[in-house]
Amino acid sequence: MAFLDKKSKQAFTDPLSANNPITLQVLGICSALAVTVKMDTAVVMTLAVVAVLSISNMLIALLRNLIPGKVRIIVQLSVIASLVIITDQILKAYMYDISKQLSVFVGLIITNCIVMGRAEAFAMQNSPGKSFLDGLGNALGYGGILIVVSFFREILGSGTLYGFQIIPESAYAAGYENMGLMVLSPGAF
Repeated sequence: MAFLDKKSKQAFTDPLSANNPITLQVLGICSALAVTVKMDTAVVMTLAVVAVLSISNMLIALLRNLIPGKVRIIVQLSVIASLVIITDQILKAYMYDISKQLSVFVGLIITNCIVMGRAEAFAMQNSPGKSFLDGLGNALGYGGILIVVSFFREILGSGTLYGFQIIPESAYAAGYENMGLMVLSPGAF
C-alpha cells in the first residue's frame, strides 16, 4: 500500500473496520442475514459484491462529468444493474448450485444501500482509482462480516464447514445437538 496516497489508502481501509458498512452503518443487512447460512454462499456473495461495487464505482467515477444531474440516479442504477446481470449470468454458468441458493439476493445487489450509497456519495465526487479502492474496501468490509457470521452459523447450525463434518460424531453420541435456529433466517441475529 506504499504506492497509494493517504486519501486513497483511507478510502480502502476505513470500511474494513473503522467505518464497516454492516457493523457501523447497518447497510445491506437483508442479504447479510439471508446468505450467511453456509460459508460457500457467503464467499460467493462476497466475490459478487466485490466485483459489482468496485467496478461500478470506477465506471461511475469515469462517467461522473458526463452525467446530467437530473438523471444521475438512473445512470448509476443502469451501470450497477448491468454489472449485476453479468455477475449473475457468470454465477449461473459456472456455479449453478450456489447461484440457486443465492437466488434473488444476487439481483438485490442492484438496490443494496452500500452499492448505491458509494456510487452517489463517493464515486460522483472522486477519481476512478480512489472510487475503485473505496468500492473494494466497502465490499471487503461487507464480505468479511458475511464470512465471519456464516462460519459460526454453519458450524453451530449444521456441524459442518464447506460440507466437511467439524463437530465430531462422538459429540453427537454424547448428546450434542446442532442449533437448528442458526440455519434459519433469524439465526443471523
